[in-house]
Amino acid sequence: MNALRCLAAAGLCLGLVTPLLAQEPPAQLPRFGVDQDGASVLGVSSGGYMATQLAVAWPERFAGLGVAAAGPWACARGSLGLALGQCMTTRRGMPDPAELQTRYREYRQRELVGDPEALSELRVFIWHGAEDETVVPSLGRALAEQFRDWLASPDDQLVFMESEEAGHGWPLAARPGTPVDALADCRSGGGTHLLACDLDIAGEMLDWLHGDQVPPEPGKPKGELVRFDQSDFDARGLGDTGYLFVPAGCEDGGCELTMALHGCAMDVEQIDQAFVRYSGLNEWAATNRRVVLYPQAETSLPNPQGCWDWWGFAESTWQLDPLHDSRQGSQTGALMAMVERLQQSPDEK
Repeated sequence: MNALRCLAAAGLCLGLVTPLLAQEPPAQLPRFGVDQDGASVLGVSSGGYMATQLAVAWPERFAGLGVAAAGPWACARGSLGLALGQCMTTRRGMPDPAELQTRYREYRQRELVGDPEALSELRVFIWHGAEDETVVPSLGRALAEQFRDWLASPDDQLVFMESEEAGHGWPLAARPGTPVDALADCRSGGGTHLLACDLDIAGEMLDWLHGDQVPPEPGKPKGELVRFDQSDFDARGLGDTGYLFVPAGCEDGGCELTMALHGCAMDVEQIDQAFVRYSGLNEWAATNRRVVLYPQAETSLPNPQGCWDWWGFAESTWQLDPLHDSRQGSQTGALMAMVERLQQSPDEK
């Protein structure tokens, strides 16, 4: 069998077997025919804030939302000062739930977010480390309370988990083959922000959001991690290249989709492929026919840590009141365009 395989009708090659080939320019994100139902969006830190923005803006497009180490929707309200002082630390006090709800109602009137009924049907999983000094744990609790007001049956749809002795990042249970330098200390974090906490948050999230999942098989997940060109989805703050994990058997479509958004300082420019390879998501995706989309942000002068835009930097140069947390946000639009591309069948144009 030829070791270099290509996805049918997509021109996206799998099984790159030499370093030289691995450096070839990435192909376009394919029209892949993923299932339009059962999609989820997950994120950690700034990616958690962005995941919530996507779920609130387009709730009819997602079945589930998973958030690690982030606070309530619209917390920053277009202000870097609030982002730093009220949405990471709380030295300026906790965000006012009534003020955030007023913003949500105003967005609804302007059709900048989705249907409240669709929002009320989401399944939501929120995790926070009790020793998080970057985004303080009270903000994770505030996000959980915000969704308790939005969900139809929060006791049945929402899980909030707070882990003692855990810091800021994405907790995981290291598997054989996980490089030591891909892991960070559970409590202090730093480095890759992949926390060696002996907690498989990928499995916990996916199991809650999508029902009983088949546990991963031992060894390397059966599938391929491929690079794609993000220039088709141009938005300020996006990197040149994104990643897609395709389980074996999903090349012809019909699988479900999870979008996974890295946190600040967790893009491939800064930690190489640690998050896209070792988060635990690929192992669960491989045994549950779930394609995983890993878009990438990039570092810049206004965004030196390569964060997703949850405070308005991508819009603030031309908008007095940035709409980054709405359907008009440039990054939210680009990310949803990636989802739409994957949901199209290969013969669509």
